[in-house]
Amino acid sequence: CKGKNLMFTSWHLVTTSAAHRDGPCFVDDLVAALHDATGKDGELLASSPASFGICSESDSSPRSVLSELSVGIRRNDRKGVEVLDPAAVLVSDEDDQEGLMVTFDLPQSQLLKLKPVLVLAFKSPPTDGELGVTFSSQSLQPNTQSACFSGRTLYILLTGKSSEGNVEQKWNISVQAKSPSTRENLKDVLIGGKSGSDVRLTPILLFAAETGTDTRLTTSLSFLCELRRFLDAGLPQQHAEPPLLRLDSLQALPPLALGLSTSETLLAEIINSSAPTIFSFSSWSSSFPVRPGQLALSPALLGELGQRLETNERQIRELIRQGMVPQTASEKLERLRQLSAFQKQDSSAEGESQYCAFLLLKALQMVTRAYNMQRKLRATRAGPSTRGPICGLGSLTVSLEKLVLGPQSADLNNCRGSCAIPLINGNNHAVLLTYHTERGDVNERGPCCVPLAYDPLEVIDWNDEGSFLTSKPDMVAKECGCR
Repeated sequence: CKGKNLMFTSWHLVTTSAAHRDGPCFVDDLVAALHDATGKDGELLASSPASFGICSESDSSPRSVLSELSVGIRRNDRKGVEVLDPAAVLVSDEDDQEGLMVTFDLPQSQLLKLKPVLVLAFKSPPTDGELGVTFSSQSLQPNTQSACFSGRTLYILLTGKSSEGNVEQKWNISVQAKSPSTRENLKDVLIGGKSGSDVRLTPILLFAAETGTDTRLTTSLSFLCELRRFLDAGLPQQHAEPPLLRLDSLQALPPLALGLSTSETLLAEIINSSAPTIFSFSSWSSSFPVRPGQLALSPALLGELGQRLETNERQIRELIRQGMVPQTASEKLERLRQLSAFQKQDSSAEGESQYCAFLLLKALQMVTRAYNMQRKLRATRAGPSTRGPICGLGSLTVSLEKLVLGPQSADLNNCRGSCAIPLINGNNHAVLLTYHTERGDVNERGPCCVPLAYDPLEVIDWNDEGSFLTSKPDMVAKECGCR
């Protein structure tokens, strides 16, 4: 590679670790996507080839690789999956070449004796049509492999050659667009269109070890990642990107540690709270794994937790039956139940199981609350009115910062509508203002539709010291009136 055209981006080396520099759930999301690529019958789902960049006109080989990985992960209950991160990525963009040269520095590892699969994960998939690409290298088997990028593509799978693991290796892979006219599109996908930009594909080497130990993730982090995927699947989808809200810009009460010493009174309040909950990794780094949380609930509170879980589960399953929540949410809910291993009638349930059940309840409450609010807003809009929209709750959605585990957005509500006689939740002062404005007093304002009561926004946050609950007071409007 010519030095003047060289772009270098360092990657933190992780060997069979739960952590990855791109986020706490990077590997777990990949394993879940591979698991879900086939159905219980072992056949690839119709959407799976596009998700993994498999071209419609390609032979059966890429489909066989994806199917084999998926069936193996299903058979082993997602265990035996191990990963390596390339230590560095070099991208050469030379004017006299039709494509790009990408170099991966691989660390020494006995895993390389197994047949590796190089996974390229998209940070931002292309949105303009489909882009056909070929990858060529002596390190790949076969040496030339094809892929098709589209707006539905999340990952690219390239099969590599097994080798001795006691030496460092470099994989030099030539990447070319199948059509010369789309070369600039390829540069946009890989390096943002110009040298010096960040690499937009995150590489990772995947190994399926039939008898390997499950070093992929701690159960606690697996649970949290599945919780996020459940929220992504279960919550109403946003059709437009709402404005970004930084959680650290909000006033907050002092954080409270969630653990074995958390007061029973506080836990009871949280379990019974109707406030929306955000799950966050505000200070995530690859230097620490998520510590398994634990709670010590009394038998009475444990029973109440179990009852509320059952109630909210029934509501979720009814939403699924009505077609409001997709069927995939049911599968993720079942997975969460398995990971939590929670049994309501077992008063000796372990602290970690209680902790996971507590988090699951807050996630279920978040989903049921969102759909109950949708029904309430629809009923308000459909109500009879001869004078236009009257004062009432409306939707006000914000997008949450990147390190929020889930959900990715929150509806904080707002109050809007008219405040004419008869006033909605008015008081004597609002009546007085109305009389003044009706008599033409231009120096006085009329009553306004404003929030009268709020719920807090509850944030459960993980860092290297454990998990904490922070309350952001007066965040979510829940009642409106004219003032």
